[in-house]
Amino acid sequence: MPSTAAATILPRHALAGSLILAGLLLQVAQFANRLPMAHAVGYALWLATALLWIDIPRRTRYQAGGLALLGVGLLVTARAWHGAAVDWPGMLDGNTYVVAMLIGVSFIGLIGNLRGHTPPPGQALTGVRGMVGTWLGVHLLGAILNLSTVFMVGDRLERRAPLAMPQLLGLNRGLSSAALWSPFFASMGVVMTLAPEMHYATILAFGLPLAMASGLLTVAEMSRRFPLDETAGFSLAPRSLLMPVSLALLVMLFHYVLTPALSIVSIITFLLPSVALLANLPRGPRWTLRRVHQHTLVRLPAMRGEVALFLCAGLLTHGLSTFISAATDSTWALFPHFGAWQAVASFLAIIASAVVGLHPIIGVSVLASMLDLDAGRQTLFAFVGLAAWAVGTSIGPLSGINLSLQGRYGVNGTTMMRHNLGYAAIMALLVVMALLVLEATL
Repeated sequence: MPSTAAATILPRHALAGSLILAGLLLQVAQFANRLPMAHAVGYALWLATALLWIDIPRRTRYQAGGLALLGVGLLVTARAWHGAAVDWPGMLDGNTYVVAMLIGVSFIGLIGNLRGHTPPPGQALTGVRGMVGTWLGVHLLGAILNLSTVFMVGDRLERRAPLAMPQLLGLNRGLSSAALWSPFFASMGVVMTLAPEMHYATILAFGLPLAMASGLLTVAEMSRRFPLDETAGFSLAPRSLLMPVSLALLVMLFHYVLTPALSIVSIITFLLPSVALLANLPRGPRWTLRRVHQHTLVRLPAMRGEVALFLCAGLLTHGLSTFISAATDSTWALFPHFGAWQAVASFLAIIASAVVGLHPIIGVSVLASMLDLDAGRQTLFAFVGLAAWAVGTSIGPLSGINLSLQGRYGVNGTTMMRHNLGYAAIMALLVVMALLVLEATL
């Protein structure tokens, strides 16, 4: 590594990078129940964000600051007006597990580039085939590796040129639509907790065709709206798939055999950095330490935009959920009977809330708290939650996928939402039809 590179690093950046790395290590220690301080991960990441705050692009800084102030305001309001019990020491914990995963995913950059330079790009797959490859690659691999797949595919595409809107929309929709059926998604974990007697086979029978419809709609729309001749796509060739498929198999091995108690997000958080270190060790411990040191000084502080957005969005989500829980604490049920039209109304309400900035998890959780579901209605509720998550995260400016695209690739969240409104409207219509058919089969 060039010695001059390290010499130009500001001490403030070096400290922030070390704190971000510490946040990752503390999160991994938490998985093994070795973390003495319950909120240490959040404190480390927020302190790093404070050190890097003035370096964050102005638009991102204003957005993140607004989210944080609104979240704190909602917590204060919930406490002052509704007497809510607020966990003030833990208020900074929101989304820390996602941020830790993003940090872990960043170590992928140490794999396959062991000489410290980016290999020249080969012949790009373009046109409709490239668009199909991008959507399908993100969808299939993202169904297992979740958000990390967006960075693996997006970074590979960005080697050729800054990502264009068709590529960004392919990443967005390819991942979000996997929430309709993937058992590895956070959405599935949430609805399984809220509706433990749901039938997954029924969910799969309705969710997978809707996901395929999302892909067909995306490819058709992109080829109609944009010239794709010069737009690079992700190749599904074995060489391109070798690393992500290998990582996916490793994740499944840990999830099903070695560490079944850990979630997919948790496994990715510690597994990807570990694989990166092992890939570098054949060149010697000193080489590996130099690469980790350089990564800590340069790459981790450069993640300031996405780290700030996720942390501040987590604070807003915590404030919103605390306020809503305090304001709706009652014994009445929203619907005396949860049928087809009640499911449709609930789905559309959660989508509308996503458009104004609420993550679908808030709407799904609030809906569950206001329903009294018997076993026969839980599958219908679960599908409402999964479909709302899939469509809502594609357009929601504060969803994980859109925050990631904003922080990583600099796209404006409002622009993404505007480009996805037509897609979301068609998908919502298909979901409504599916809900009517599903209710009739229960």
